[in-house]
Amino acid sequence: MSDVRITYIGGPTALLEIGPWRILTDPTFDPPGKRYFFGWGTVSRKLQGPAIAFDELEPIHAVLLSHDHHGDNLDPAGRALLPRMGTVVTTRAGARRLGGAARGLAPWATTTLEAEGRPPLEITATPCRHGPPGSHPIVGDVIGFALRWEGQEHGVLWISGDTVLYDGVREVARRLDVGTAIIHLGGVRFPVSGPLRYTMTAQDAIELCGLLDPTTIVPMHYEGWKHFRQSHVDAQDAFAASPLAERVRWLRAGEPAGLSV
Repeated sequence: MSDVRITYIGGPTALLEIGPWRILTDPTFDPPGKRYFFGWGTVSRKLQGPAIAFDELEPIHAVLLSHDHHGDNLDPAGRALLPRMGTVVTTRAGARRLGGAARGLAPWATTTLEAEGRPPLEITATPCRHGPPGSHPIVGDVIGFALRWEGQEHGVLWISGDTVLYDGVREVARRLDVGTAIIHLGGVRFPVSGPLRYTMTAQDAIELCGLLDPTTIVPMHYEGWKHFRQSHVDAQDAFAASPLAERVRWLRAGEPAGLSV
């Protein structure tokens, strides 16, 4: 299973086709226009709907849910559809809230997806800090995901999750050989907290990927919501001016793209 397809749905949501596995990240399927409240005076509006309706994506065998408590990572439509999506892998706190068969992971814990007719897929949670120092009581637990399977040629496939650049994600570079890095960007900010950021900018991602040294960089989570403050164009310009420019794959919403993993 060295060849993988990724289809960008919008925001943090993408379909990963890894051999026979069909895996969805952070399901968001609400139409645009709704306002979302994240606590402590933070609010945002969804500006774009999903590029593909969920019915066109089925079957989904598993969900990688970086966190369940923010509407830009699991919105009401995505939450209602979870029972149709197979195994949910998320934070420990999220698994308690979701109940059912959700699997909760602490950073650096591992679980394995297994099913008849599909090869085992190992998933390791990686650290995230979804805001400035000291913000955890407000923003809660978030994780990223490192995926391993037999036949990988270029290292693990890593999804950063919603995080700023800090020592926890730098630890990923020390502990893992990353072949493909799917990086959440957006430079999220809110008026109530001024210049403080809650996700990486392209400049942060460039610094991080300089440590990771991945073969392929796939930016996501940079458009479709009002609180994403670094535009797609600005992020593209930053990567284009970096030494990593040739490694970046910008996805077109709704169009499957092949990854050599």
